[in-house]
Amino acid sequence: MHRGKGMKFVGDSRIPAERTPNIPKDYSEYPGKTEAFWPNFLLKEWMVGAVFLVGYLILTVAHPSPLERVADPTDTSYIPLPDWYFLFLYQLLKYKYAAGDFTLIGALVIPGVAFTALILAPWLDRGPERRPSKRPIAVGMMLLAVISVIYLTWESVVNHDWEQAAAQGELKEEVEFDPNAEGFIIYSDQSCVGCHGGNLEGSGTAPTLAGTGLSVEEIKDIIVDGVPPNMPPGTFNGTDEELQKLAEFIASLE
Repeated sequence: MHRGKGMKFVGDSRIPAERTPNIPKDYSEYPGKTEAFWPNFLLKEWMVGAVFLVGYLILTVAHPSPLERVADPTDTSYIPLPDWYFLFLYQLLKYKYAAGDFTLIGALVIPGVAFTALILAPWLDRGPERRPSKRPIAVGMMLLAVISVIYLTWESVVNHDWEQAAAQGELKEEVEFDPNAEGFIIYSDQSCVGCHGGNLEGSGTAPTLAGTGLSVEEIKDIIVDGVPPNMPPGTFNGTDEELQKLAEFIASLE
């Protein structure tokens, strides 16, 4: 067909006039090795994800997260503990070359190298095989990561003092006192606050100061002589008059 000056329109019979539905390819020649991403593979992933999601929801309802007492910035004896899925990193920071002067190595360098290696694993081993023996790089990296996480988590659980952790975080009744009392002002100025807390409720290493049942003289002796092993002697730096007022204040607490 000719139109204009030398211009031609050529039809191509290879282009179909009607669009055919998107039918997945037939992978029957490769049993167990590959399959169509949509909908076969993606549907399986959604089903597995839904099962785990329902399981996590049931677990959170059946076992709610335990609550501890209100955080007290004056309690220097409190030892925080991360959740179970971070215990391996918590244990890593206890070792010599990952703590102290080397905290940066334990907190950033080692985890950074490990997670970067896991991210790069698909590019380091791009083989089509699914057998573990045929993919030594990917399998080796994953086994090393899983074994390291399990070992560090186990070490953290075994070596942690769970009784002290439960005692220092347990819920306690609030102590009623007058914050403007002279005895409390003396208490706040001394090192007692670091162990017994800003609200006199105690901590994991020191008991509450309310309702001790001790006399003023007994409290004075404890303040001066201490109570081994947690309370050393000589921690009070005030005058005798301040010592008397502090002891009277503690003895009056209910």
